[in-house]
Amino acid sequence: MDPIDIVYKTRNSDPSLSVFVESFWMLHNPNDCDKQVTILPDGRIDLFFTQSISEPFHITLLGIGTLPVNAAVKADRKTFAVSFKPLASEYLLKDCMADLVNKAKNLPANFWNFNSSDLLDFELFCQKATQTIKSLVPKEIDARKQNLFALIYATNGAMSVAELSEKVAWSSRQINRYFNQQYGISLKSYCNILRFRASFQHIKKGKLFPEQNFADQAHFIKEVKKLAGVNPKQLVINQNDRFIQFSTLPGE
Repeated sequence: MDPIDIVYKTRNSDPSLSVFVESFWMLHNPNDCDKQVTILPDGRIDLFFTQSISEPFHITLLGIGTLPVNAAVKADRKTFAVSFKPLASEYLLKDCMADLVNKAKNLPANFWNFNSSDLLDFELFCQKATQTIKSLVPKEIDARKQNLFALIYATNGAMSVAELSEKVAWSSRQINRYFNQQYGISLKSYCNILRFRASFQHIKKGKLFPEQNFADQAHFIKEVKKLAGVNPKQLVINQNDRFIQFSTLPGE
């Protein structure tokens, strides 16, 4: 019997949570064999709620990735997830991500009062997660940080550190200190990841030239290879749907 495709669904966050939450999504491997995938850096912090035949229900927090990571989606594994923007780590999760670059850690099995029954219905999961997150949103957020991330996301990381510093009235040194202490990477590195991610859609269409303010073609290829482990031509082929985020890109 031919293997059944991996099931993927996604939902955008409630607009009131857009500062902290990018999306909710689910991934289910309904087959009796593992699916080998490569996870690409995308600038998100992910909270996973997972269970399979061979794994009890567990909750995992994944920090920002800077390298491609080979992994296996285990047979019959179902994962529901919340993809956070970086500010969520400080204001919602109350956790420092500096030690979780390219790493994950397990959280208590009852974190946010979730359990295995919450993996039965994706829509209900999204509703419960949304209500939980809304209850955690603080009354005050540092305006400089909020403005900084708004600019970073609005420009897909294309704005220089100097320009960002000037626009939010926050020195480059202080910004980089904050990024390194809270997220474990520099602001420039984070912007490069967002710029790389923004190129996915272009590459998938076969546009193998820079459209995200890369210096030139050689720089574009170098950055893609550093973050994906392959060049743009290999990425667009995506043999065996290896690059999971690339495979699940929404269509036009």
